[in-house]
Amino acid sequence: MNRLKGILWAALSSSTFGLAPLFTLLLLGIGYSSFEVLTYRWGVASICLVAFGLLSRRNFRLARPELKSVLVLSLFRAVTSFSLVIAYQHIASGVASTIHFMYPLAVALAMICFFGERGSVRIFLAIALSVAGAVFLSLGNDGFVRGNTALGLLAAAVSVVSYGGYIVGVRRSRAVRIDSIVLTCYVMGIGALLFFIGGCLSGGVRLETDPRAWLYILGIALPATAVSNMALVKAIKCIGPTMTSILGAMEPFTAVVIGILVFGEPFTWQGASGILLIVAAVTTVVWKGRRAEA
Repeated sequence: MNRLKGILWAALSSSTFGLAPLFTLLLLGIGYSSFEVLTYRWGVASICLVAFGLLSRRNFRLARPELKSVLVLSLFRAVTSFSLVIAYQHIASGVASTIHFMYPLAVALAMICFFGERGSVRIFLAIALSVAGAVFLSLGNDGFVRGNTALGLLAAAVSVVSYGGYIVGVRRSRAVRIDSIVLTCYVMGIGALLFFIGGCLSGGVRLETDPRAWLYILGIALPATAVSNMALVKAIKCIGPTMTSILGAMEPFTAVVIGILVFGEPFTWQGASGILLIVAAVTTVVWKGRRAEA
């Protein structure tokens, strides 16, 4: 039953997180800066979760060692969000989300390099498949000009490393003992503060009054942030960092479909091949994780 719950939480997390490019690009399209998007995204989401935590009588007190772990995790998660916004501004959102989906490879490599897990031919095959997939995705993105393609691809790659570090940290640090709602509140609250400071230093953060903009803000703050992050933490605690990726393909799939239907992003044979190669690479890693846990 615990395993089933973990799989369901992972599916919910990946499918709702796939909505993030939609609302991010809508906010950028009405003149928001990257820092403004993320300030509202993380700020509104953290306020809603804090209210929920207080109503459900969660204990928000943290010991000093736990607070240190939370600060590090918050930095990893903030870097992930900021790098993805940069990626969305320069390459197709479906491409950025698919590259970001390679984070299970970063998790696997981190477990090998820092936690003594044994490497295998399967892991190195997955890495080769993912690199080939990224190459095909970049080729498929050539006909779609949104900005600096190289910068967009680099930003997406940074999100892979930082998100992988966040997932490993949740499982392997003292944060694993913190309630999922409480941990998510702290991570998002600290992130919102960092983004607000960044916004103030780079032009300011507007006080929004437009109803349409608030619909976009609530869309990115609630399903694409509060729900997805809470479900992610629950999934990691139930089934571990590798198995959490079992239904992660919902994330790039959702982003690709939205990118094509809403923003007119291309869907070429190179792009389709790249997506299939990356999904195959991640599946290889996840299958290895399932066998190891069996």
